[in-house]
Amino acid sequence: MIVKTRAVILRETRYRDQSKICLLYTREFGKMSVIVKGARNPKNRLSSLFNPGNVVDLVLYKRDGRDIQLVSDGNLVLSPMVPASDLERFAILYRIIELVKQTTDGDEKNLPLFTLLAGTLEQLYCTATNFRQLYAWFLLRFVSLLGFQPSLDRCVFSGEELAPAINAMKLTELYFVMNPGGLALPAAAAAGVGFGKKRLIPVRLAMQLNSMAATRHPVGDSIPADDADVEILCDLLHEYCGVHLEHVRSRKNLAIVSQILQK
Repeated sequence: MIVKTRAVILRETRYRDQSKICLLYTREFGKMSVIVKGARNPKNRLSSLFNPGNVVDLVLYKRDGRDIQLVSDGNLVLSPMVPASDLERFAILYRIIELVKQTTDGDEKNLPLFTLLAGTLEQLYCTATNFRQLYAWFLLRFVSLLGFQPSLDRCVFSGEELAPAINAMKLTELYFVMNPGGLALPAAAAAGVGFGKKRLIPVRLAMQLNSMAATRHPVGDSIPADDADVEILCDLLHEYCGVHLEHVRSRKNLAIVSQILQK
């Protein structure tokens, strides 16, 4: 059966003399492996398409029960090399695609996850993007899509709405609780003995997390935060992902994910 799909290249592997076997995350079929015959021949029109991070439109010969599908044709949609290569962009790109590779199953369509991945890469490849801010936003959206969305509007323990409570009590700090995930008022967090690890953070960081959750795609500095705050948010979300991705994949893959988050 001939099918069309948009895909993100997660990994490429040399195969025989001039071919490649690639791992993709596709819009219609989730994660899948394909073979691209002749893809290492510079004269082949497809030779430049199958690099990690590229977003491509593909035509496949797809057969049920076959582990590796055959690519018939394709066109480039997005590339991290356009308009120019950037070391920071590539560092974040490889973290993102490794997380998707290690925490998703094959042959399982997940359109929201594909939309998040492709949309994040589109923003990542823009020159005006704050790469670290975009990465923090991706981590928050990614772990939420996997079913572990933190509570950011209400106290995760008491259920009390946070904004009025902050104003009424003139709070300058809140707790971010790893499990159950979300923000907590200091008094409620102190009463939550026996729950997971928590970190005390300034109210401004809590508000920045809320802004991230409400932002479709951060471009430039669309979320008001200085570089130091963005680094703290990245560290916080790394830790949060590390706690909750344990429930998604095997212990072996969790070890790989932990290495990615600690880089």
